[in-house]
Amino acid sequence: MASKQDDNEINANKRLNEILDVAKKHKVISLLTSSSKRKKSDDGSDEEIDFTGLREAMEELGPAFIKLGQLLASRPDMIGPEIAEDLKKLRDNTPITPFDQMREVVESELGKPLEEIYSEFDENPLGSASIGQVYKATLKENGQEVAVKIQKPNIYNIIVADVKILNDLAGKADKYITKTRTYNLPAIMKEFERSIFKELNYMEEVLNIQKITKNFEEDERVVIPQAFNEYSTSKIITMELVDGYVISELFDKEIEGIDNKEMAQIAVQSYLKQILLDGFFHADPHPGNMFVTKDANISYIDWGMVGIITEEFKGNLAQLILILLSGDSKKLIKQLIYMKIITPQQNTEEFQEDVEDLLNKYLGVDLDQMDGIFESLMNVMIKHNIVLPREFVMIGRGFILLEDTGSRLDPSFNLTTELEKFAKKMVSQKFSAGNLVSGGLNYIVEIEHLLKDLPDRLNSTLDKLEEGDLEVNLKHRGLDDLKNMISLSLILAALIVGTALVLAATIIAQAFYKTSAGIPLGYVYMVALIGFIISLVLGIYIVFKYLRN
Repeated sequence: MASKQDDNEINANKRLNEILDVAKKHKVISLLTSSSKRKKSDDGSDEEIDFTGLREAMEELGPAFIKLGQLLASRPDMIGPEIAEDLKKLRDNTPITPFDQMREVVESELGKPLEEIYSEFDENPLGSASIGQVYKATLKENGQEVAVKIQKPNIYNIIVADVKILNDLAGKADKYITKTRTYNLPAIMKEFERSIFKELNYMEEVLNIQKITKNFEEDERVVIPQAFNEYSTSKIITMELVDGYVISELFDKEIEGIDNKEMAQIAVQSYLKQILLDGFFHADPHPGNMFVTKDANISYIDWGMVGIITEEFKGNLAQLILILLSGDSKKLIKQLIYMKIITPQQNTEEFQEDVEDLLNKYLGVDLDQMDGIFESLMNVMIKHNIVLPREFVMIGRGFILLEDTGSRLDPSFNLTTELEKFAKKMVSQKFSAGNLVSGGLNYIVEIEHLLKDLPDRLNSTLDKLEEGDLEVNLKHRGLDDLKNMISLSLILAALIVGTALVLAATIIAQAFYKTSAGIPLGYVYMVALIGFIISLVLGIYIVFKYLRN
């Protein structure tokens, strides 16, 4: 009789075979290992490679692969703009789970029959995605209308199994298939694993809602639907229902009592506040996650994924934005290196030229005509195969989505003007007297700790020195080249001296004899000449190599 472990292994093997069959059917391996973004058509002309097969395979393989595809669609720096662009079309065709099964999740998680918690519960979901479904309900205790997000049954185990298989496949592909190393599949999987398991724990979203609510407690224009902790767990969230319109409904029409231009301003200002002032922001501000309430306020939903940046990064980002808008390419590159967005090695001559070309394009242009400059900068870095920090990509994507939303609500809207305002505000805060004093105090504390530790460290070092236990590890760089140069120089010196001795002996012999040691003098001269030629060539090579280094 097979054990439970054996059954799991059989299921894992069955799932692996299913994944490989789907990958083979859609030619995924050949797409990922293509050395070019173009292929030859039947008539011999070049045509773009169609990455539809990769997207269709992900759609067919279910939740984990759909989520992976959505992540990759936002990371053109990792997989290339062509694949990322195609994955933006990815559809979540996961079938709706029957209500009876979703009811079981609610009752199992909350420990009560559904009717004891909700007086009304619409069995038809408001929305369905790969991981969960959202329903409209009414709380029994106070009559509050709520949205209830429920995780699909067994979805956690399904995703855990798929992530394990994906990790194994990524590791093996990176090890054995040279061409897939371009994508750094293990790094992609590391980022995916980090994000998917946060999204699977709904209590993470509850905590995020609490944090963002606090950040906007003094801004009445922004409404964050509150979660009810007593009716929320890692697999279910009960939260306030937003009474209003998805912001995309305002793109093509006007609604009485709502000023589209004002909504664009509130949406953009509230998002820039999240990034540049609070350092805690919504990771996916697409129009489906933004609502306009009936009383003309902005509301954000779906706080499962957020971005978090440090005070230092906020200040540096604000400075980067101001430098970018000023058009100084040298300062911009220095700031990118300082922020560790690019490395000094990636700062090639070609990269510098592309950055300069980008900024020259906007030279002398007013701020209200500089739309898309941040996206253009990201595209330059992607072109040079620079893998960007996760938070930087989130921010860049947020700016792009926001620029699109703002301009569709208000054709005269300009993101760069708002960016400059918030960046200047952030920089002024960074260099305010309070922050400078606070920063100075932190440095004083660090120096105090260093001075306190210094005597002990010195005593420890001196003790080791006295006992002969002190070890110093030296790492040489470039000594091999130096050693080779010295060896060649010694050989050259020996050739010159040897040849000179032969020639000198021959000249002396010529004064008395017609031969040297029985060898005709013409031959001896020839040997000496060959020696000098070799010495000359070797000498030129050494000088050339020295000058080049």
